[in-house]
Amino acid sequence: MIVAGKPLPDALDEAMVHAVVHGFYEEIRHDDLLGPIFNGAIAPDAWPNHLAKMCAFWSSTLLRTDRYEGRPLSPHLAIPGLDERHFRRWLTLFRKTVDRLCPPEVAELFMDRALRIAHSFRLSIALHRGEDTLQVRPILWDSLR
Repeated sequence: MIVAGKPLPDALDEAMVHAVVHGFYEEIRHDDLLGPIFNGAIAPDAWPNHLAKMCAFWSSTLLRTDRYEGRPLSPHLAIPGLDERHFRRWLTLFRKTVDRLCPPEVAELFMDRALRIAHSFRLSIALHRGEDTLQVRPILWDSLR
């Protein structure tokens, strides 16, 4: 499969998507900043369904499988106070996960997509709140440590 003019690395498959999603959300659930938000929004017995949905999302996003059905922005619009620090932490944990689990070329694909999604969500949230979207600057990979 060719994405952005390059063939997808062989290492990127459903098993890797599953490992990244499950590893990432394990980090999220225990994070001091993001854990309370996710654990407050997702009941303990709903986590398996959420993880399956996120696996479908990332499979559709990176492997072009068309498995995901839904609107990922809507739940984020309903979270009061969601701001750059939350997205920055989300991206930092995501980078930590993909760097740990993926070869560099696969980690780069995940992060490229995650950074774009985060920026799009931040712009949409600002617009939804009536804020100045020109003040929303992209979060860059190199700033995530």
